[in-house]
Amino acid sequence: MLVKRICTRLAILAALAGPAVAQPVFTSPMDLAAAPSTKALLSPLNALAAAGGRTIAAGQRGHILYSDDGQTWRQAQVPVSSDLTALAFPSAQQGWAVGHEGVILHSADGGVTWNKQLDGRQIAELVSKRYGAAANADDPEAQRLQQEAESLAAQGADKPLLDVWFENEQKGFVVGAFNLILRTEDGGKTWTPWLDRIDNPRGMHLYGIRPAGGSLFIVGEQGLVLKLDAAGQRFQPVALPYEGTLFGLLGNRDMVLVYGLRGNAYRSVDGGASWSKVETHVHAGLTAGTALGDGSLVLVSQAGQILRSRDQGASFAPVKPRRVAPNFAVAPAAGGAIALAGIGGVRVENLQ
Repeated sequence: MLVKRICTRLAILAALAGPAVAQPVFTSPMDLAAAPSTKALLSPLNALAAAGGRTIAAGQRGHILYSDDGQTWRQAQVPVSSDLTALAFPSAQQGWAVGHEGVILHSADGGVTWNKQLDGRQIAELVSKRYGAAANADDPEAQRLQQEAESLAAQGADKPLLDVWFENEQKGFVVGAFNLILRTEDGGKTWTPWLDRIDNPRGMHLYGIRPAGGSLFIVGEQGLVLKLDAAGQRFQPVALPYEGTLFGLLGNRDMVLVYGLRGNAYRSVDGGASWSKVETHVHAGLTAGTALGDGSLVLVSQAGQILRSRDQGASFAPVKPRRVAPNFAVAPAAGGAIALAGIGGVRVENLQ
């Protein structure tokens, strides 16, 4: 009798409460298109690239914007709302963007529309297929790669990609957290994991990849510098007299400059065999850099500083900005100016 009364009372309470409310179904940002927003230009933006005479910016919630004059900006059509971290345009029309959830996006019309080439789920499958077979008990490297593949698979789609670079419209790399690196030779139609071609046994995050000093370099956590051995097609470690995190690099055929935490920058003119410290007189993290059409170099910091070098990175002088704001990215803009991206969106600064 007591049980019957309890059940009756519960039934009455349920009826008074009304019909059950369905819980919203979670949709991953990599499956949800970026929403059009009139405030997209003012949202946090993490990446910039020049595409011919056009400037492209990308950032949080899948926002990508483009401008042909640095003043009027339009929002691109993007199939994901994942946070985007980096851009690369090897030509005016062909470009790539990467970001969280392992997304790799491609544009064939100068950044106006984008399609998804890869995401974190597919990356897990690629890595597992390549390295997930039973490891040879007598091969420590094979065992390490198997463990790394299992770890990446266990993470699901959460695989932040942090930089992208393309040699041309066909050949390129993407790099990211926990030693993640992939290569394409067909414009992103297929991607191949390169975990077995990079000497990074501690799985440090890879923050930047760029050509400089006559080779291709990668920089990352704890002073990690890797250089591509063209003959062996393998990234090998380069000794650097600094153990802090490096966020990026730039240079030309004769010089490579790496930069990162607490204003630290180091320069090499012999392909990374030796390095000299560059005095930036900046104590905030150097977050991005670019080369301008006149050959000068620009570095920017998370505290809003802008530095310019006219001697191939041997020394830098401060440039006074119109407005001081944290900088996450920098790219050349029309008329010798630079575009800057950060928490408050994108702005243009005249260096003259």
